[in-house]
Amino acid sequence: MSAPPPERDAPGQPLRCAAALIVDDDGRIFFQRRSPYRRLFPDTWDIVGGHVEPGETLLDTLHREVQEETGWRVAQILAEVGEYRYVGDDGIARVEVDYLVRVDGDLAHPVLEPGKHTEFRWLRADELDVLDESADVNDGLIRRIADNGFAVLRTLGL
Repeated sequence: MSAPPPERDAPGQPLRCAAALIVDDDGRIFFQRRSPYRRLFPDTWDIVGGHVEPGETLLDTLHREVQEETGWRVAQILAEVGEYRYVGDDGIARVEVDYLVRVDGDLAHPVLEPGKHTEFRWLRADELDVLDESADVNDGLIRRIADNGFAVLRTLGL
């Protein structure tokens, strides 16, 4: 049985997505590498997140995706980082809202989704060059999101 299609507000509208820039006590942000077998953006660095499912709000999706992709639970939403519009390499338009969050759980041992993610890293603002490995994906969208996340962290004094 296949999963239901991701939710759109109306036919022809972009898919809605929510994502988390997870922050630790040292001011680092969590990134995970997508499996090389993923249909969308294989073998690229990414943040935690996904499509809104039927009946969910953006915040429902945020909480669900963090738990599914890491085993952690959202403890605090610090700020909204931004809204990003992009077209995936599947040709489908998406609009994603990203949040800066803190989580509860063992931050040294995330439970990555089997088959979906292969590794993780906690990065400081001066360590983001690794994200440039995926610079050709949506014109470096993940790097821009990361830069924006760290800018929001600075404004919050964290």
